[in-house]
Amino acid sequence: MNKRLTRIQTSITASVLCAAALTACSQNSGSSGSFKIGGTGPLTGGAAIYGAAAKNGASIAAEEINALGGIQFELQYQDDEHDAEKAINAYNALKDWGMQIFLGSVTSTPSVATSAESNSDRIFFLTPSASSTEVLGGVEDPLTGIVNTARKDNVFQMCFVDPNQGLASAQYIFDKKLADKVAVIYKNDDVYSMGIYNSFKIKAEDLGLDIVSATTFTESSQNDFSVQLTEAKNAGAELIFLPMYYTPASLIMAQAKSAGYAPKFFGVDGMDGILTMDGFDKSLAEGVMLLTPFNADAADKLTADFVKSYSERFGEVPNQFAADGYDCVYAYYNALKVSGCTSDMKASEICEKLITTFTGGGFTFDGITGNAMKWDNTGAVTKSPKGMIIQNGVYVGMD
Repeated sequence: MNKRLTRIQTSITASVLCAAALTACSQNSGSSGSFKIGGTGPLTGGAAIYGAAAKNGASIAAEEINALGGIQFELQYQDDEHDAEKAINAYNALKDWGMQIFLGSVTSTPSVATSAESNSDRIFFLTPSASSTEVLGGVEDPLTGIVNTARKDNVFQMCFVDPNQGLASAQYIFDKKLADKVAVIYKNDDVYSMGIYNSFKIKAEDLGLDIVSATTFTESSQNDFSVQLTEAKNAGAELIFLPMYYTPASLIMAQAKSAGYAPKFFGVDGMDGILTMDGFDKSLAEGVMLLTPFNADAADKLTADFVKSYSERFGEVPNQFAADGYDCVYAYYNALKVSGCTSDMKASEICEKLITTFTGGGFTFDGITGNAMKWDNTGAVTKSPKGMIIQNGVYVGMD
């Protein structure tokens, strides 16, 4: 649209055409028969591995879908640097572009901010990996039983919500008899880490799993973990649960080795990607376990084809964030067909139709991160996690 307008000579007629075009953009209607799909994520900075992976996975899906004919997508990602304020700016840039459906933000803190904006604007929101319940709103806190915010009815997640990760992790550690004494190190100024820890603690107590040490850190103190590791070691912890992203986790592993402490480490989906972290000694992650919905070594054709395409394009094995980004776009593709949406509809019209489709009970989706996935009225997805362990520098299924 912009290229066409730049060729129009300055005149009264041109002014009228420009005004009409701007009005169309402001109403979030598609152009050239394509749905405009946008997303924000950390494409630079310390969390860039997550944003880049989600964007790359989504890009492959959009290209595959466009090659089929029929529904077409224009995909645009904006960098939010894992920062809420920058995420709002990125979201507004996408809205100005004419975004009709939203892939949300990749990480939780920015998604809490952009989900509120999309709810107000009535733009449907499906995030690949922002797992905090605060993103959805209206979800009961498992620790207090309090519902703190109103449900954002247009907001949905492709990833597990944080409480489910915590519950599943505690159950997995207990069922597999991985340890009798467990320590937890979590980040107390991060909604992602706190949400997982709170539900893990509740489930561990219910199962009789002994949490012998629970220590915290913040954004400003995530360089030195000597106090936390010393407490865990002195308490006899055989396993340390790490509900966090891979950057602080990598330091914990390195500092534990320096201190001569060799517990088992068990992480969550934010740990996925640690093996591709620049400068990371992969031997430090040997034996690290985590739950993830995606196994790049799976033999099914859908996964194998995706891994092949991703590896050829980007020179690395895709992680769970890439897989969830891929699944998000295909979930949109299927839902748009079921709902009868067309690209000339306003974002608000598409939003209402997709809400009905996702919450109606009859819509299910088979992807590479789960089969027969469906969403409930909270916006959370139902699918099963897979246990993974790092061996010889690669992920290996535990089940």
